[in-house]
Amino acid sequence: MKNPFAASLIALLIFVSAPAAEDGFQRLFNGRDLQGWDADPALWRVVDGVIVGVSEPGKPATNSFLIWNGTLRDFELRVTIRVIGDNNSGIQYRSRRRPEITPWTISGYQCDVHPVEVHTAMTYEERGRGIFGYNGMDVVMDPDGQRWLVRERPSVAADLSQWNEFTVLARGNRLEHRVNGRVTSVFVDHDAKNRALEGLLAIQLHAGVPHRTEVRDIRLKVLPATEPEPFDTAQLPAGARKIDKPKVVSAQGKTPPPPKKK
Repeated sequence: MKNPFAASLIALLIFVSAPAAEDGFQRLFNGRDLQGWDADPALWRVVDGVIVGVSEPGKPATNSFLIWNGTLRDFELRVTIRVIGDNNSGIQYRSRRRPEITPWTISGYQCDVHPVEVHTAMTYEERGRGIFGYNGMDVVMDPDGQRWLVRERPSVAADLSQWNEFTVLARGNRLEHRVNGRVTSVFVDHDAKNRALEGLLAIQLHAGVPHRTEVRDIRLKVLPATEPEPFDTAQLPAGARKIDKPKVVSAQGKTPPPPKKK
């Protein structure tokens, strides 16, 4: 005969020893498999409780993505991630599929997981408007697509070969990125024609220089929908100035890839 007291005690010990979930956050990775996600099975797998994407020469031929099976509007997202090898990754959000390219191609906003400091957690749009602001820059885009630099702060350094927590906070048309709790870039998008207020979440596996993208924790808090902030030039802070689109310093890692053979 089973001892009901012993069974209750075991259940209590399991409950007490389990890590408490942070208020309002849900874990999007179960630690075992890619349930709830869609990706090229030749590129992504789970190894010892970690999501691993492997990029080799020519494979993938173009950036490929691990895509979450859900649509998000306003949220806070925290991803613990690292990149082993001289390349980069990225956290896509409010994005959309591009099936005319591959089944796992994405375009949209990206928090860049990049080893070059100016690119680390910058605001960027994959297959779209490009870089909005480097690490250390807060940028407003007006309705005509003009970038305004409204604030500069010290950039945040991170060794991407180690585990770092990247945070994306999306509310209305205001997007904020952080690394290990420190703000890297804020972008306010008033370009109603080209912006997105909802869309897909995904993790990037970059083509090119061989590397591994590894993810061990993905936590999401869905926030109440917020209406986009209106644009008013008079509300720009003193010292705000127009800037050109920032240039790409390095398309992959810290070392530029060798030129392609003719």
